[in-house]
Amino acid sequence: MTPPLSDTERRTDGPESDERAEQLTEERLRNTTVCVVGLGYVGLPLAVGFAQADYRVIGFDVDDSKVETLQNGVDTTGDLSDSAVLDGDITYTTDAAAVRDADYVLVTVPTPVEDERPNLAFIESAAETVGEHLTRDTTVVLESTVYPGVTREEFAPAIEDASGLEAGEDFFVAYSPERATPGDGEHSLDSVVKVVGGQNDDVLENVAALYESVVDAGVHRAPSIEVAEACKVVENVQRDVNIALMNELSMALEKMDIDTHDVLEAAGTKWNFHDYRPGLVGGHCIPVDPYFFAHRAKESGADPELILTSRDVNESMPDHVAELTIKALNDGHKTLCESRVLVLGVSYKPNVGDIRSSKVSNVIDRLHQYGIDVVGYDPHADDDAVERTFGIDVQESLSFADFDGVILATPHAEFDDLDLGNVATALGDDPALIDIAGAFDADDATDHGFVYRRV
Repeated sequence: MTPPLSDTERRTDGPESDERAEQLTEERLRNTTVCVVGLGYVGLPLAVGFAQADYRVIGFDVDDSKVETLQNGVDTTGDLSDSAVLDGDITYTTDAAAVRDADYVLVTVPTPVEDERPNLAFIESAAETVGEHLTRDTTVVLESTVYPGVTREEFAPAIEDASGLEAGEDFFVAYSPERATPGDGEHSLDSVVKVVGGQNDDVLENVAALYESVVDAGVHRAPSIEVAEACKVVENVQRDVNIALMNELSMALEKMDIDTHDVLEAAGTKWNFHDYRPGLVGGHCIPVDPYFFAHRAKESGADPELILTSRDVNESMPDHVAELTIKALNDGHKTLCESRVLVLGVSYKPNVGDIRSSKVSNVIDRLHQYGIDVVGYDPHADDDAVERTFGIDVQESLSFADFDGVILATPHAEFDDLDLGNVATALGDDPALIDIAGAFDADDATDHGFVYRRV
């Protein structure tokens, strides 16, 4: 096993000592085995990243099918390549006993929210599994999103119970929140600053050095595990609250018959105006992380009223988009139960195919309640998965014929060059165009005969 650097090894008295410390760190890291627990959209890129950096890597997951697929060299996320899955010294397994060979165990299991409360069942299960096979001097790093206090108060004790070892003496714990964005090549493991918090200074420096060897953007050393835990959820709380403000403003301005985007363009001429835009808030972080922070805040006696109100506002947006669509169809003299609407883009964000936690599905569900026939088209998402998940038909190739309206829900780059004149001609008289992201020029859309609405 690879223990933390000792005070003697870490002591520096000049350039020669600094160089010697770097050599010791490099030597230790290059003889290190890293085990990644959980091979989903976060864990697999992490495992592959360490393998490509010449570490010996063990990828562990309880899903037999997933592990077999990875063993056959097939990427299960769609974010990597098949060749990358087997690039380097990497072993995929469902045998938890492999944990005993690791110097560092990185835990990347899901942390869902149910009824606005964090569910730590996956973390507890992972801690028990790791603990049952843990050997002395191993460092366990939790990467899953949690509220402040979980690593030290829940995760470490669960490992202690299963292992019979003592955290801080026999094994070590740290926290480093995942920050890479699935499907986003510009914000991957190596290009996003890694935040690390350790249970003591030695653990902090060890784990920071580990990540620095694979993260080109660098590592931020947080003063405590709790700071590192809090920073992840606060990042997304900030975005959620700011987007909620824009969504609330957009709904109010719509009642005043004032275009929100025109207002934001004017307000944006002031040097200190922050550029947030209204829209659907989906994905795996922004709609979830505020509940983690709010849960811990309530336990501590605080009242996170603004945070939870912002969540309510953003959760109401699919209904608002559906209402805009219904009004536009009515203004175009369409009978709702006989109307057909084409939804362009169903993934949760532009230029990725991930439909999990996409709020477009909520818009579609609402339209179905009015008997509106909805068809989808997404050049990035898997058509079969969309049909199963959203309960709609999906076009293999884009066609606007026989539709009464179009919703631009996710503005993929492929939609940038749409000719509104040709689209309007294909649709027929008084077609509805609901532009959630404000991608089109309002006057241009109106000039081409659309009943145009945008959030």
